[in-house]
Amino acid sequence: QVQLVESGGGLVQPGGSLRLSCAASGSIFSIYAMGWYRQVPGKQRALVAALTSGGSTNSADSVKGRFTISRDNAKNTVYLQMNSLKPEDTAVYYCNAVLLVKGDAYGKDYWGKGTLVTVSS
Repeated sequence: QVQLVESGGGLVQPGGSLRLSCAASGSIFSIYAMGWYRQVPGKQRALVAALTSGGSTNSADSVKGRFTISRDNAKNTVYLQMNSLKPEDTAVYYCNAVLLVKGDAYGKDYWGKGTLVTVSS
């Protein structure tokens, strides 16, 4: 019913930049929030940054000042601009959306399949 498709991952040198995109599609009635999480082997998935429909943002301390989350409501798309990348930013980045599907009574979490970001020289 709902698909989240991520793009923009890849290999980048330390200090470089990448922009991730995630487009939500399907029988969507309303999107409450969209955001990005990341996961490295052996660790739990952790919030990177999230943006509510009202414009409130939340981000991990480790990315503040370097990463910027934004959203195109008309396209149901969320972006993550990542600057000054560090090797410790290497992870699989997952798109998340909290949304209400048409016909459902309440919103749910949906996840993309993930995109790998590797920061290495």
